[in-house]
Amino acid sequence: MPGTETTYLRYVALGDSQTEGVGDGDDVTGLRGFADRLAEHLARHEPALQYANLAVRGRLAAQIHTEQLAPALALRPDLATVVAGVNDLLRPGFDADEVCAHLDAMFGALTEQGAQVATITVPDLSRVCPVARPLVPRVTALNEGIRRTARRHGVIVAETALHPVAGDPRLWSRDRLHAGPLGHERIAAALAHALRLPGSDDTWTHLLPPQTLPTGVRAVTAELRWLAGFLGPWLLRRLTGRSSGDGRTAKRPLLLPVQADRRPVTDG
Repeated sequence: MPGTETTYLRYVALGDSQTEGVGDGDDVTGLRGFADRLAEHLARHEPALQYANLAVRGRLAAQIHTEQLAPALALRPDLATVVAGVNDLLRPGFDADEVCAHLDAMFGALTEQGAQVATITVPDLSRVCPVARPLVPRVTALNEGIRRTARRHGVIVAETALHPVAGDPRLWSRDRLHAGPLGHERIAAALAHALRLPGSDDTWTHLLPPQTLPTGVRAVTAELRWLAGFLGPWLLRRLTGRSSGDGRTAKRPLLLPVQADRRPVTDG
């Protein structure tokens, strides 16, 4: 798909852990994530680009709306990404209409100020994490609401939910909830393609080479490790009312120049 003549100089990302970059790096070496990768893509074609990332892990749609929208508007972005709702659909009281009401408010305020806004749809989590199968109707309802709300405000939607590659475990981190480095690279590429940025194309939709999945004892061992290492701690936080984002603030609250010399992750 060819690029357009649009030039973006101020990119602001709003969201939760995916936008913060959880799964792509760590808290010691630093998180990268799809928003950083998209900013790097933009900066390769517009070195004057400045980028801010207001996302904080664990945030619900209402918190993203309340905590991040006003600071985002103050930065006067000409491009913004808004990704919210996954933490909500994991909660017992999930209400797709309520989540989309917050998206509607954020989409509306940002587009009214003149920003081009982009978002993504949510892949079927059960394809990577079978215990998430009961959440499939929630994911469907959330995606339908995202599309409907985006159309109302002229928001661009990268349809990451529609392509089979989204269910490949190699795109996901070990916790099976966050994208891994390759997944974040694909999300960034999907957004670049949806925005028709120079140098973008549909290769993000391509399947990876076939792989042999573990079976028997190796498969059972992997499941037990995941239960102990990720599902257990997540359930404990839910039961105690804690969040992975407690005490955290945005990693990049100000518009700053971008280093655009990082290379994409390979599909190997």
